[in-house]
Amino acid sequence: MNDFTPWSLFVDVGIISALLLFGKLLRVKVKLLQKLFIPPCLVAGFLALAFGPNGLDWLPISNQTGTYAGILIAFIFSCLPFTSQKQKHDGGAIGVMWSYSQAGMLFQWAVGGLLGVLVLSHFWPVTEGIGVSMPAGFCGGHGSAAALGQAFSQFGHDEILTLAMTAATVGIVAAVILGLIIVKWGTKRGHTAFITSYEDLPEELRTGLLSADKRESMGESTMSSISIDSLTFNIAVIALIAAGGYGLSRLVTMFLPGLELPVFSCAFVVGIIVKKIFDHTRVNDSLCGSTVSHLSGAFTDYLVAFGIASIKLSVVLEYIYPLLILLIVGLVITFLYVFVMGRRMLKDYWFEKAIFTWGWYTGTMAMGIALLRVVDPDMRSRSLDTYALAYLFIAPVEIALITFAPMAFLNGYGLLFSLLCLAGAFVALGLAYFKGWTKHHRPT
Repeated sequence: MNDFTPWSLFVDVGIISALLLFGKLLRVKVKLLQKLFIPPCLVAGFLALAFGPNGLDWLPISNQTGTYAGILIAFIFSCLPFTSQKQKHDGGAIGVMWSYSQAGMLFQWAVGGLLGVLVLSHFWPVTEGIGVSMPAGFCGGHGSAAALGQAFSQFGHDEILTLAMTAATVGIVAAVILGLIIVKWGTKRGHTAFITSYEDLPEELRTGLLSADKRESMGESTMSSISIDSLTFNIAVIALIAAGGYGLSRLVTMFLPGLELPVFSCAFVVGIIVKKIFDHTRVNDSLCGSTVSHLSGAFTDYLVAFGIASIKLSVVLEYIYPLLILLIVGLVITFLYVFVMGRRMLKDYWFEKAIFTWGWYTGTMAMGIALLRVVDPDMRSRSLDTYALAYLFIAPVEIALITFAPMAFLNGYGLLFSLLCLAGAFVALGLAYFKGWTKHHRPT
């Protein structure tokens, strides 16, 4: 399609929706997909890539799939302030989870950045910023990949979007396939605390279908439908925040022409402000956190599908050698950090927490949860509770990395940015040591 109209959006959403449903059908029926835990959104994305305009061009999908990904990540970040719950928990457990996760994230950004600045850009005609496409795609997933790619695209580096999306896609596949191999190894070596055999997994984890006795409500109705439907109210709030993020981004650019703040980070800031206002005016009681969480999940499914569909295979082939080096080094470094440092640092249920982190660092949070459910079906390790509280301190750093990385590399400060990430990782690990959070050190 050459002329984009609102009907083009209508057709694109309809095609991706059909592919998502087909992907779900395949997950229910095909044993291989069940064994590999391949999510339907990944199947939908690969089909859209293969048969869309970037592949065989059999499906009438427009060329705006990359733009959709940039918009959807703004909606996802608009949901974040309303889905983070405050809970009481052991400070030491939160501290070590924060240190372990924060340092690993910063190491990934440092390795990617240094590889791009010191190696790849010297042997191939690529921008120094190519290195950060790996951590944005791995640790950040398709959402962060879209945000980073959009930022670089504004300054003429359109290839970063495709490379970051490719990294995110490879990361999900690696998270699942390598993750399941690691789980099988862990069960045989006796590292798992709650399962003794990989084959003993419940059926709903394989097919993704919940039996009647395990189904839960998606949320509460807080509005009378005679005035406004509750779902409409929740969607309207999130859409307003996302639009406010776009407005804030344009406002900053208007007064500071050299500064391009990503819409997703501005949406997160607007969401925090709106959340504070709602808390003080009791409007927050009318917003259902569970509903917002499901909306975020729906946005993520479409984001992954559209993100993969936006990959330009010609760009991947053009940058195949530096991209392969980047992805292989990224996977090796991530594996070594996650499992070597996890075994040394984490006090309780180290394997469960490490396999969750592997899924998160290479794929998405959903992949991390899926792998955790494999080794801890009843969630007795409380890994997610600890992570949720630790992530309250990790999220601002992650958003700052995605926001300022393009600015740093595009203005010649890529090496400084990477070294700061490396220093930050050592600071996080050092703090854990001196605080006595790690299992190999106790304060006297």
